[in-house]
Amino acid sequence: MFPLSHPLLPHVALPLHVFEERFRVMVRRCLDGDRRFGVVLIARGSEVGGGDTRYSVGTLARLTEAAELADGRWVLVAAGEQRLRVTRWLHDDPHPRADVEVLEDPAARAGSTERDALQTVMHRISALQTELGDPVPPAGIEIAADPVAASYQAASLAPLGPLDLQQLLEIDDPDDRIAAVRAALAEAEDLLRLRLQR
Repeated sequence: MFPLSHPLLPHVALPLHVFEERFRVMVRRCLDGDRRFGVVLIARGSEVGGGDTRYSVGTLARLTEAAELADGRWVLVAAGEQRLRVTRWLHDDPHPRADVEVLEDPAARAGSTERDALQTVMHRISALQTELGDPVPPAGIEIAADPVAASYQAASLAPLGPLDLQQLLEIDDPDDRIAAVRAALAEAEDLLRLRLQR
């Protein structure tokens, strides 16, 4: 398990720089196994040193790229695959470990119309961020055709904070999650427009 100060969503890439020895061990174990590990948001505490309090819903990730540096640090890219729920935290060995259940996303009733609406609002948000001089996602980025994957990707690209993303991650019904993502994006767009009017 890798507790972080920012949640990972399914269908989203996560770049990582691993320098703590306990997580170097975890990376080696992942590479020797199926390359998968869990990511959860830290509720209280720090990413470095342990002793943190963690949320129980997170994401199962798979290492897609791994490069070890000369000093033993790792530069990684992981891909979020599925939601997970921690059923029990285990003793660190030396990194955090847990028993988890994978949370399957049932098929959404939403279709391409919902996906297209998410893409449209993302374009509007990116245009507003550009106008304000804020960081923006890479130009021309397209979200997935599948509305469930698209909702995760749109949320990860939007100017939403870690707690907002965690709340979205914890919604079990995919259609409810898609609706919540649309509402969060609409609110983010409204806030950007208010900033622009100042």
